Amino acid sequence: MNAPQWYTIGDARILKIQDLTLAALSPEQLLPDWDGARALQVYPQLSETLDVSGAKILLSIHSWLIEDRGRKILVDTGAGNNKARPAAPYFDHLQTAWLENLMRAGVRPEEIDFVLLTHLHVDHVGWNTRKQNGTWVPTFPNARYLFSKAEYDFFSDSAHDTARNKTSFMTREDSVDPIVLAGLADQIDVDGTEILEGFSFHPTPGHTPHHASIVLKSGTECALFTGDVMHHPIQVSFPEWSAVFDADPQTAITSRKWALDYAVEHDATVFTTHFPMTSAGRVIPHNKKIDWYFR
Repeated sequence: MNAPQWYTIGDARILKIQDLTLAALSPEQLLPDWDGARALQVYPQLSETLDVSGAKILLSIHSWLIEDRGRKILVDTGAGNNKARPAAPYFDHLQTAWLENLMRAGVRPEEIDFVLLTHLHVDHVGWNTRKQNGTWVPTFPNARYLFSKAEYDFFSDSAHDTARNKTSFMTREDSVDPIVLAGLADQIDVDGTEILEGFSFHPTPGHTPHHASIVLKSGTECALFTGDVMHHPIQVSFPEWSAVFDADPQTAITSRKWALDYAVEHDATVFTTHFPMTSAGRVIPHNKKIDWYFR
């Protein structure tokens, strides 16, 4: 078994906690503007992000564990187990080893101090809760869960309970509402201010109306947790290619360009949510464009 790959950002340490990897969508299904020839021309490593058939994109579902200033912090919590997702079959009644992977990293759920959520989609909040005696209870009973108040309000308003959002409303009920009812939620305004020492939430809407990307600053170094601003490395080179999951594709393009510019300007290590392999890397300017390099 390979040793866990920890990343160092200033005095902080960061580790990916794997939930599952999907090979469900072709490039054209994920990115409707996909042009295979152009993609391969600018990103020769394209095959590394595809399954063995070369026909499906590998999408990682995972969390980021951060040890910083004596705190244990999670960014997003994967898809969760045993949850009914009839409209999202790839996440329906899962049985993954995410919790075991966390404990294998030397961290028990009770030791998590903060959970930071980029948005409230099915594959980002699932391990917020687990079922005990038929009831959904907080997985991290000693943690504060930080997420956008506007995002929670959006997925609580019945006017938005559409076919597109059906799974998100179910997800809110079993994975977010129990956190609120337990008094563990800190619903925040996403405006770029430091909400927790070293951490700030920045508005990157488009994928959801109130999606956030999270910045960690430690010492002189910076990390950017992009959430679902991007789903595949090719979007670094072609930020105008939005994913089929983006509720507002044009706004998502603006947010993606902001995130890429931020990463370049601040020399940030980028921790993605769905890129395969290490899921972490850098965006580097090169020949009047920017390229993605896995770390």
